[in-house]
Amino acid sequence: MEKDKRRVDGHGGHGGHVVLLPFPAQGHMNPLLQFGKLLTTKGLKVTLATTIFLSKSIHIKPGTSDVGIETISDGFDETGLSTPEGLQAYFKRFKEVGSQTLANLIKTHENSCDPVSCIVYDSTCPWAIDVAKGFGLIGAIFFTSSISAASIHYHAYNGMLKAPVLDQPTIFLPGLPPLSPSDLPSSLHVAEESSSKLDVLSSRFSTVKKADYVLFNTFDELESEAVSWMKQQFPHVKTIGPSIYLDKQNKYDKDHSISLFKPSENSYMEWLNTRESESVIYMSFGSVVPLSKEQMEELAWGLRDSGKNFLWVVKETEEMKLPLNFIKETSNKGLVVKWCSQMEVLAHEAIGCFITHCGWNSILEGLSMGVPLVAMPMLWDQPLNAKFVEDVWGVGIRTKMNDKGLVGREELLFCIREVMQGDRRKTMKNNVSSWKTSAKDAMDIGGSSYVNINEVVARLRSI
Repeated sequence: MEKDKRRVDGHGGHGGHVVLLPFPAQGHMNPLLQFGKLLTTKGLKVTLATTIFLSKSIHIKPGTSDVGIETISDGFDETGLSTPEGLQAYFKRFKEVGSQTLANLIKTHENSCDPVSCIVYDSTCPWAIDVAKGFGLIGAIFFTSSISAASIHYHAYNGMLKAPVLDQPTIFLPGLPPLSPSDLPSSLHVAEESSSKLDVLSSRFSTVKKADYVLFNTFDELESEAVSWMKQQFPHVKTIGPSIYLDKQNKYDKDHSISLFKPSENSYMEWLNTRESESVIYMSFGSVVPLSKEQMEELAWGLRDSGKNFLWVVKETEEMKLPLNFIKETSNKGLVVKWCSQMEVLAHEAIGCFITHCGWNSILEGLSMGVPLVAMPMLWDQPLNAKFVEDVWGVGIRTKMNDKGLVGREELLFCIREVMQGDRRKTMKNNVSSWKTSAKDAMDIGGSSYVNINEVVARLRSI
């Protein structure tokens, strides 16, 4: 993507000031932050509004980001999302306190050379549009999920899908492939999730018509039919992804990264440099959902039995679930780390496949780096993403659970062999390489996402 010359007006200000409001979780912050970094290259001033609690754990390399960071309160300054009061109480309090403290942040810039002109807010914070409009600002809602997942929740919001969806063998929705109930986001087919979580996910559409723009972290070619259908419902939908910071040569810029965890001291990149091209399995399951001890053991023995090199991200709180002596026993082939820069790892030529929980960010990162996937979805939109990985895009294989509800070592071993050396690897590799090119083209000059981003930027500059 091109890097525009920074525009500065005669008073020293920028051509527009954008405040980013992410939901305070890693998977929501990263794509919005990367989008913000891109906006700074277009001459805009960008401020990330993060919660007081989360600001204490943000790690960003000094001097590497033009995005400013300021704090607001979610009402849970000491606990954040982990409050014992529960998810519904958190969202209610975040709306009440967040609205006021976001307004205060905007007021602090009113008499500066860079007054706020736009709020780009996470779709799970729909109340932010009222704050934006109260100040006469542009409001843009930002979806961190796929447009296909959003389409399904839109149908639920409008009563066209009733949860839990269990009695239909096949679900047909416009712009989407035929789906089984198990392909749907878990809030629609898992009974215990089909209340508060579905309400939160579906209510994201309550303010879509108020927003000036509806931004999706995807690109037209990746979900063409779903994009076309969604634009028919909302003409102000804009695809702006993949929201990944690349340098002028369209390579991942490792210096432009942010983490909610202290970076690991492990020299995993040096370790990767000692491995042959496409010989390493990279496995990571995100930062939210813990795995059972039994599942961790099955994964460990599956990796060992594959005989392949592997890099496995295991949070410190999960390490005690690893089998006794596993790390020592596999030290000649594997490396277990507490944290790593995922995009930096995926961009390394030694990586041969990515075993993932299928969060949307991870899917986009794998596709953008051309890495075949082993999909092991758990909840939320992950089953739908896994459906696309295997059956729509043909870039990987989806694991199957056994009668204990686990992905067994034999199943993992089968999937690893299929992706790393099986008859289907060549096809998967060709497909994912094609999507890598499409992702690059979407963000390059004249690409679909490039054009959409520049349209938004032009409006902000005109204010």
